[in-house]
Amino acid sequence: MFRLALSLLCVAPILRAQQLVITPDVRSDIYSVGAVIGWTITLAEGQRASPGAYPFVVKENGARMISSGALDLARGPARIETSLSSPGVVIAEITPPRGSVQPFGTPNTGGPGRWRVAAAVEPTKIQPVIPPPADFDSFWASEIAQLERVPMHAVLTPKESGSPDIEYATVRLDNIGGAHVYGQIAKPKRAGKFPALLIMQWASPPYPLQRAWVTDRAAEGWLAMNVEPHDVPSDMPQAFYDALPAMIRQYASLNNTDRHHNYFLQMYLGDYRAVEYLASRPDWDGRILVANGTSMGGQQSIAVAGLNAKVTAVVVNVPAGSDALGAMHGRMPGYPFWDTNNPGVVATAPYFDVTNFASHIKAPTLMAIGFIDDVTPAIGQWTTFNQLAGPKEAAPMLDTPHNHLASPAQMMPFTVRSTAWLKALAAGEPAPVNVP
Repeated sequence: MFRLALSLLCVAPILRAQQLVITPDVRSDIYSVGAVIGWTITLAEGQRASPGAYPFVVKENGARMISSGALDLARGPARIETSLSSPGVVIAEITPPRGSVQPFGTPNTGGPGRWRVAAAVEPTKIQPVIPPPADFDSFWASEIAQLERVPMHAVLTPKESGSPDIEYATVRLDNIGGAHVYGQIAKPKRAGKFPALLIMQWASPPYPLQRAWVTDRAAEGWLAMNVEPHDVPSDMPQAFYDALPAMIRQYASLNNTDRHHNYFLQMYLGDYRAVEYLASRPDWDGRILVANGTSMGGQQSIAVAGLNAKVTAVVVNVPAGSDALGAMHGRMPGYPFWDTNNPGVVATAPYFDVTNFASHIKAPTLMAIGFIDDVTPAIGQWTTFNQLAGPKEAAPMLDTPHNHLASPAQMMPFTVRSTAWLKALAAGEPAPVNVP
């Protein structure tokens, strides 16, 4: 029997960590519509229950509460049971007894002072809540046409790679509106043509790119390029980024009622330009060009793969940006947390929702999905996954919160499968799509 042990560390160091063992009825945590979804909850061996009941709530698609109650673990094993009448995701949250010493969260709790578990109900049938805008394709065709009128003006600055076998440089490309695409690039220091790997970055105020993010990939045989999501140089001292205007720290809300000047427009077009740059290089093998990223990096990967057919494979972990208006339809909102109370935002968000790009992607795609992710909820990730038009593989991570909170063990489904995919693609082999 598969068991998931979730711990909460107490604030007072003299108290022992409270640990629950939560056992799902179905090991995969994937159920059929109408089936009983259940977990058995016990205390870990040697643990004693805190005085009082452990309250719990169960939410459909992470938003609408469908049941609640309390567990009396002092009396022995307890149960949580529920079901769904349509495809979706169920999340159960258990909190410590009222009045007990309040614990703080550890990475595998999904948040402070709670245990969380989740299950998916026929997840490959989850669909978007609304269709794409009628002019979605024409809007992006027009924006790309404007970008293509801007010369690329690639500027490479060779720098020390840290290895005699690797070439390394920073790169700058011109983008729309006088903006730039900044990044870094590395490849093996030998003659030949190489498969290309474009790495996009997660969400955060601007930060420097680490050289190893591309040199390590170059050592595996890649022509590896890593781009900033922001219009800032990629290799400045941290003090430079700390001194940037405060406004850029709230970039996700900049121009969020204006699709022609939205912050993500420049970001997605910058990624498109990076693909075009890689494809123009004489040392690209002309066959393999992979879009890769985590969280907002996954968001960018899906968007650029939907915009540019030169992307031949997509490897993403907990991609952000899905299901932009899901909060209006009983679904947990996710990054960039569009303000669905603002009509202007509601009109703009669907043009940047990666769910609407996914149906354009015919390239093989690997997507890792965190079941208890609060930042990029599983309901949105499954929605996007189901729109992908090419060969695809989901890597469910059953007890995994967002990547910055997850442990290496929780990330293992993505680590194992992405390693297999990238190894095969780097060798010129087909993507090893595994469809359970």
